Amino acid sequence: MTFTLALVALAIRTRRALRSARDRVASAERLAAARGRCLSLAAQELRGPGLALMAQASDAPADTTLNPRADNQTEAVAQQLLRLADDLADFATEPSPRALHETAALLGPVIDAAVASVSAQLRPGLRHWNIEPELRRLRVRADSRALEGALAALLRRAARHSRDGDVVALRHMLGSETVAIVVEDEGDGLPAQDLVTEAASGAPGMGFGTANGTRGLDLGLTLARSLAAAHGGEIRLESAPGIGARAWLTLPRSRLLDAT
Repeated sequence: MTFTLALVALAIRTRRALRSARDRVASAERLAAARGRCLSLAAQELRGPGLALMAQASDAPADTTLNPRADNQTEAVAQQLLRLADDLADFATEPSPRALHETAALLGPVIDAAVASVSAQLRPGLRHWNIEPELRRLRVRADSRALEGALAALLRRAARHSRDGDVVALRHMLGSETVAIVVEDEGDGLPAQDLVTEAASGAPGMGFGTANGTRGLDLGLTLARSLAAAHGGEIRLESAPGIGARAWLTLPRSRLLDAT
């Protein structure tokens, strides 16, 4: 009798645990769906101003004597808005882990596209991009558009924390199990206490602070982290006040193909 009662009690507890687990899964699915709808709506809202700015830039007179770079700046902002809208839409609709369209990607053109995008947004500012020749010749198995987006987010961060005329260096590091694209800047750096921990941001060493306190990950770095994770990699940031910062976009060594 005692054994039977114990089995009944165990069965009841198991049923309750299963019901609770199903409720949690259903709640998580509803929350994910709601977040996806919000991101999709945000993407739609961003496309309107982006397209309007793009049209304004294309309609601007060729000779703008007061500010000859104004149309370029407007176009750069428009492109940034449209790219962000695309990334938000992808982030909202693609499955987890994120689906990739992989090819054998030469890093030179990927880096050039990311640098061109960020440089256009800096106008009339300037950064000197010091790109290691060996890095340009590497080939990896990756989604080149996703990799370009992740790298551009790191370059924007480096530009944002550095000054006009500073050098931003890109090089690579090979490990026994990883290959990393390393972005180094000569910017202001950040205090160690302003680097957000995993408990605060969901990823160790990936948040950055401001003079008024920690602000954590911005949207661009959040998306970049998602793109890196889809490749089986990660993004890690290091910083020292007054010296600069270093960002690592690390991929599995198995993704490295022949160098050209």
